[in-house]
Amino acid sequence: MEDATTPPSQPELVGEKRKREEGSPDAAAEDAPAASGEDAAGGGRHPMWKTSLCSFFRRRGAGAEGCSHGESCRYAHTEEELRPRPYGTWDPTSDRAKKLRKVAAEAQEEAEEEVTVDEQSLDKCLVGLPRGWTADRLKTFLQDQGILYATAKKKKGMTVGFVTFESVEQLTHAVQVLKENPSGGKEIKISDANRRSHQKVRAEGHVANGTATENGSNPATTAGETSAPEVVASSKKSARDAVTPLAHMPYNDQLEHKKHSMAQILKRLTRNARKACPPAIPLPNWIFKSKEIGGLPCKLEGILESPIVDGYRNKCEFSVGYSLEGKKTVGFMLGNFREGVTAVEEPVNCPNVSEISCKYAQMFQDFLQSSSLPLWSRVDNCGFWRQFTVREGRCPAEAVVLQHVESQISEVMLIVQVCSTDVDEALMKEEFDKLSTALIQGASTCSPPLPLTTIVVQDHKGISNAAPADCPLIPLLVPKGDQLEGGAEDKTRIHDHISNLKFSISPTAFFQVNTLAAERLYTLAGDWANLNSDTLLFDVCCGTGTIGLTLAHRVGMVVGIEMNESAVSDAHRNALINGIKNCRFVCGKAEDVIGSLLTEYLGSPQQHIAASESNSVINDTSKNEDTINCTESDVENMDSSAEKNDNGENEQPRDGSVDLHTCGDEDIKGDSVDRVNKEADSSPDEHIEAAVEQSCGEASLINDEPTDAISTDSLEHGKTCQDSSSIQNNNVLAASACQFKNVVAIVDPPRVGLHPTVIKALRTHPLIRRLVYISCNPDSLVANAIELCTPTSEKQEKNKGNRGWRSMSAAGLARQRTKSMPNSEPFIPKRAMAVDLFPHTSHCEMVMLFER
Repeated sequence: MEDATTPPSQPELVGEKRKREEGSPDAAAEDAPAASGEDAAGGGRHPMWKTSLCSFFRRRGAGAEGCSHGESCRYAHTEEELRPRPYGTWDPTSDRAKKLRKVAAEAQEEAEEEVTVDEQSLDKCLVGLPRGWTADRLKTFLQDQGILYATAKKKKGMTVGFVTFESVEQLTHAVQVLKENPSGGKEIKISDANRRSHQKVRAEGHVANGTATENGSNPATTAGETSAPEVVASSKKSARDAVTPLAHMPYNDQLEHKKHSMAQILKRLTRNARKACPPAIPLPNWIFKSKEIGGLPCKLEGILESPIVDGYRNKCEFSVGYSLEGKKTVGFMLGNFREGVTAVEEPVNCPNVSEISCKYAQMFQDFLQSSSLPLWSRVDNCGFWRQFTVREGRCPAEAVVLQHVESQISEVMLIVQVCSTDVDEALMKEEFDKLSTALIQGASTCSPPLPLTTIVVQDHKGISNAAPADCPLIPLLVPKGDQLEGGAEDKTRIHDHISNLKFSISPTAFFQVNTLAAERLYTLAGDWANLNSDTLLFDVCCGTGTIGLTLAHRVGMVVGIEMNESAVSDAHRNALINGIKNCRFVCGKAEDVIGSLLTEYLGSPQQHIAASESNSVINDTSKNEDTINCTESDVENMDSSAEKNDNGENEQPRDGSVDLHTCGDEDIKGDSVDRVNKEADSSPDEHIEAAVEQSCGEASLINDEPTDAISTDSLEHGKTCQDSSSIQNNNVLAASACQFKNVVAIVDPPRVGLHPTVIKALRTHPLIRRLVYISCNPDSLVANAIELCTPTSEKQEKNKGNRGWRSMSAAGLARQRTKSMPNSEPFIPKRAMAVDLFPHTSHCEMVMLFER
């Protein structure tokens, strides 16, 4: 009988792929099945007996009865049957081995995260704190644990806090205590924290015991006192690198880079729409056709380049802070605040910033050196001077010479953002007077003199520099021509030009930062929208009305929606300045007013569904007679309702929106509108201030004719049409849509994209057959397009509480929302094109056409 520890010799097999030396572990493992029977018969066991899981067990989870090796199989069929190998290791596919590897990995992570006590760095970050804790709660916790410290800070909603210790002994004690006493069963870990650039690095002897204050910042930082971590992170990075990361590339290479990036983002739409499609519904054809164009949802027709590449920005927002050397600086931050970087450097060699903006930033920086008020601290959330913004207005496009763009800047608005909390009003007024004098003198002494139209102070007391639109505005310099009655927002404006139209811009209103490229963008959107005189255009997120007003001459009527009250006031003024009378602008959040506006002009989706079902049994002749032409009786009803409104009867209550509304139908306008046209052509500026003085919700006057009456006429007309449609279902479309045969929506949302309520309203209304989406953030475009283009099932699923929504991507959330989308005809992506509005940066606009 052979020795139990020696595998039996095997004859050499023909066709054997590889041979192993006798006595090797691999050979023993392979030959064990043959020898196991003999070992079992002889009462001995192979050293590898039951040390590996049987392949049949791993595949099927079955026991020994599912094994084809027979009763003599030496492999283990359960985790309990498994034995350790001779060297103390386990089968790597077993649960024991996986647990051991996990424990070893956790131990290695803990070893890597061990705090190295450094006498030069007593600033530490506590990781793993409860989100609900505030700074006071953190201090209470440290005191309860007997941990001494100099300062402790934490913001609610974050899982990290920052603690500064006075000595190495305090740090060592804190590390030991936090290890032994976890909070809520979870260990709080300590890691290094980066000192901010404007804070002084404290040596051990610089802070006396018991005399440290909670405010760890010290603006009086001298050169060489910047923290080492931030210097290392930012020493090789300039403002040019932070603001214009593609400036080192030729412009043609930038365009190719952006085009490739946009293509990769669009492919995500195809993948996510495929995932979001219900199992019982076949995939749409555009998903199948995407394989022919490299996975794109539609053809990407290239990228539209910017007419100007350098100095194109008409709005520059400069941060106010301290440089790496501790100097008061007006410029751009070198990194993100969440990365521990608050250093600000001057806008040197930034190709997207004009020389005029750089000169004004330098003037403001020189003024801050002698100002007695402190700069805003992003760490302590205190200070006075926060941000400096330069807005520029250019001459009409035909007068612009691309080689000398800056010479065409004719108006400049300066906006200084401050925080007046705990600041004496007399001292603040004195500083404002000094600032105004310094900027006016600086602009006049330059060669050539710089244009300066108005100076505005924005008082913002929030944490983020992104101030709400209703922040108080204090005018320091008012143009002579605008010294009229009204609020500060009426006195502080500049003007720019797009497509030979003049636009009035208030301090907080949105306006594209690249004026000449925006003109190309709007022209492209209008061409893709297939506009004509029978088109009703909904301009969602219209801002100052640039899109709707530039396309107004190509459509029958424009309805703009904007939540910024001052921007709507600008849109009114812009329409009057340019003599455009077929536009209406509504002030309100798009998600709050889009439904009522669609119902007002187009009727409810349920009406059109019922009308289409009723019309299906009517012959084609009757359909053509009932399309979308208003009858003479409808006009008479509207005129009679206007007379009632003039007499003060049956007036419809207003919803707080601001309207500048005239219908595009000449028959509806009548003689009164002809009179308006004649007077407006003779002296359009005489009636501008009358429309601007009124606030949102009040009647604006156009040549002594209230727009409330005109708007109410439209409401009464719509109601008359709807009343007649209640008699005959086949008149529903004619009644609600009036004379407009084509309904188009153009949306230009902020970076977060459209609100789900807006997407639902656009998706579910059957009369909107074409949608042009202008996006400054292609990621949000993909998320919105998933909801617009994914087919829905007839059975609508209710949204179940998804606790993991915080960790979901925007596309993942969109896929979840498609499950609750009402059954409606989806849009189809037809065309896409990138538009480079931001040369030298990684950002790019995207225009996409959806049809159904």
